[in-house]
Amino acid sequence: MEKLVNDFSFGLFFWQSLIFIGLILLLKKFAWKPILDAVNEREEGIKNALLSAENARNEMKNLQSDNQRILQEARMERDAMLKDASEMKQKMIADSKTEAQAVGLKMIEQAKTAIEAEKNAAMAELKAQVSNLSIEIAEKILKDELSNKETQVKLVEKMLGDAKLN
Repeated sequence: MEKLVNDFSFGLFFWQSLIFIGLILLLKKFAWKPILDAVNEREEGIKNALLSAENARNEMKNLQSDNQRILQEARMERDAMLKDASEMKQKMIADSKTEAQAVGLKMIEQAKTAIEAEKNAAMAELKAQVSNLSIEIAEKILKDELSNKETQVKLVEKMLGDAKLN
């Protein structure tokens, strides 16, 4: 500390003081005003936000009372709608049962008719297949028997013999 007091120079002190005062004047002119304006704007913004919050709180209180009233009306309306829906459901169930029974009987009759038609078609197809199969078997047997000359002669003689007997 003593060294600072002994080495003190007035010229250096003068220039440092002059620069410091100039710096303060520059800051006052260019920095303090924008900083204070920003602080004031921020303060106004906070005041406006607080007022808006207070207004919103008051509005919420009003809305809550309206919501309670609307909710009560909605509950009464819902109960009435549920009662009407229950009555409609019972009526629809009864109508559906009678309609389903009628449709069921009609479907059973159609199914019986379709089964009968399919049965007849299947029998006709089976008869056709059996006749085709019989013809194919007879062709194969005849081919085997007629492939040999000796068996052809025997078959002709046998047929002639059968023809004479009749």
